Amino acid sequence: MKNKKMFIRIIIAIIIFLTTIATVILIYKNKSYTIETLSKYGSRGSEVTQIQTKLKRWGYYNGNIDGIYGTQTLNAVKYFQRKNGLTVDGIAGPATLRAMGIMTSSSSNGSSSNNNNLNLLAKLIYAEARGEPYTGQVAVGAVCMNRVKSSSFPNSLSGVIYQSGAFDAVSDGQINLTPDSTAKKAAQDALNGWDPSYGAIYYFNPSTATNKWIWSRPMTITIGRHRFCK
Repeated sequence: MKNKKMFIRIIIAIIIFLTTIATVILIYKNKSYTIETLSKYGSRGSEVTQIQTKLKRWGYYNGNIDGIYGTQTLNAVKYFQRKNGLTVDGIAGPATLRAMGIMTSSSSNGSSSNNNNLNLLAKLIYAEARGEPYTGQVAVGAVCMNRVKSSSFPNSLSGVIYQSGAFDAVSDGQINLTPDSTAKKAAQDALNGWDPSYGAIYYFNPSTATNKWIWSRPMTITIGRHRFCK
């Protein structure tokens, strides 16, 4: 009799244990699906629409904004990844979404650092280019980003901006002014990869420039009062 009761208790304990394990696995799988959601070829929805909208605005994508992750969107994402030093797989995973400024539960890591860069770049843009066309403000931000990528300049945004003699706005203290919403938006676009300067690493105002060397640099484009060059 005692053996029978012991056997029943063991069976019940095993059932409870297996039920608990199955529940934990189910919760984990559901959580994983939530966290690892990403957009790739064949995906549809609002996230794809956001991706297409941003890439079209920055010149990576020429197709329709239809929320369908087709061949054109795939190629545009690869182009964006290639230009921004990301893994070129055509999948809008957490790192790619973060670079585009599209926040998800998976791509929000490092947001504090991103915010610091955004605020610093916005201050530089406001100090150097307030009153310029919006594209020109983004271009000033893009010059900073291009310098970060260049081996001829410091490899961090703060290093580039605060490099001795690099920007008049730092030397005269205007870098400490509070940026407006336009400068912040321009900074975000520059951080996300829009480069209307066409790869420039310098810019200057032809009306006020006295440095003969800067005039020798190959020009890429003129926007507003600024001439951008390499």
